[in-house]
Amino acid sequence: MIPSIDAAALQAGDPATLRQMRHGAQEVGFLTVHNTAISAQEVVDVIEAYRGFFRLPQAQKQAVDMARTGANRGWGAALAEQVDPDANPDFKQVFDCGFELPPGDPLARLGVYAPNLWPEGQAEFRQVVQDYYAKALGVAMGLLRGIAAAMGEDRSYFDDKFSRPMALLRGNYYPQRPDWAGEKDFGIAAHTDYGCLTLLATDGTPGLEVLTREGTWLPVAAEPGTFIINFGEMLEMWTQGRVVATSHRVKGSAAERISVPLFFNPNHDANVAPMGSGKVILAGEHLSRRFEETYVHLKAGSRAGA
Repeated sequence: MIPSIDAAALQAGDPATLRQMRHGAQEVGFLTVHNTAISAQEVVDVIEAYRGFFRLPQAQKQAVDMARTGANRGWGAALAEQVDPDANPDFKQVFDCGFELPPGDPLARLGVYAPNLWPEGQAEFRQVVQDYYAKALGVAMGLLRGIAAAMGEDRSYFDDKFSRPMALLRGNYYPQRPDWAGEKDFGIAAHTDYGCLTLLATDGTPGLEVLTREGTWLPVAAEPGTFIINFGEMLEMWTQGRVVATSHRVKGSAAERISVPLFFNPNHDANVAPMGSGKVILAGEHLSRRFEETYVHLKAGSRAGA
C-alpha cells in the first residue's frame, strides 16, 4: 500500500507521519502527499496552461523544439525520448524548463542549467509555469527535510546541496493510446527516475502504474491538490538504500492525460556518493550521463562526437 502523507504534519515532525514517510521511502519508493502549500486550483491552472501549449499549432511548438539544442529545455515531440532501450521511443510530448543561473555564471554553459525556451506570444503560459515552479521547489525541499528526519539525520542535511538545484519542471502530454501501439509502445516505458525526488501533479486521469515488490503493476492516481511522490536512483545511492527507486510506467488509455512532474535534483557539484563512503560522485555528472542515455537528440549528439 502506498502511504498518504500530510505535508503539514511532516513539517511539524509528527512521529506517526515520520514513520509513514520512512516506510514509503524505504519499502515502497512511492507515496502521496496532501495539504501542501500548492492549492488544487494552482495545479488545475498549470495543467490547463500546459494543455493550451500542447494544442498550439505544430510550427509554433517546433520553434522551441529541444532537439535543436544540446539540452532538455523546451518542447519534446512524440518519440523524442526512450527511457527503456528494449522498448520503442515514448509516444508522449513534453515541455521542459529548469533552474536558470545569473548571466555570466560559469556553470550556465552546462546543459543542466541551460536557458529556458518559451513560445512567442504565450506570456500567460510562461508566467503560470514559472509561478508554479517556484512554489514546487519549496514543497519538494520540505519533503526532503522530512525524509532526512525520517532517516534519523538532521532535517537540514540536504539544504546546502540544493541552493542551485538541477530542478526540471515538465509538462507531459499523453494522447489517447494510438491504434498502432503494440507491446513495446508506451506513453513512457518502465523506468526508475534518475535523480532524487519527483513531485508529480496530475489531472486525475488514471495511467500511472507502479511495480510492486511482488512483481505486479499497481495503478496510482491522484486528483489535483494531491501529489504523487517517488524517489530516484541518485537518492537511493546517496542514502545507501534507505530510500529506494521504484520502477513505474504509463501505457496510455482511451483518454488523454496531462501530468506535471518536478524532478528535484541537487546542485551540479553536490557529492551524492553514499553517505560516509569517502567517495566523490558529482550529481551533475550522474544526471548528464542519464540524460544522454534517454533523449534521442542527445544520444545522436553523443555518437556524433565520439
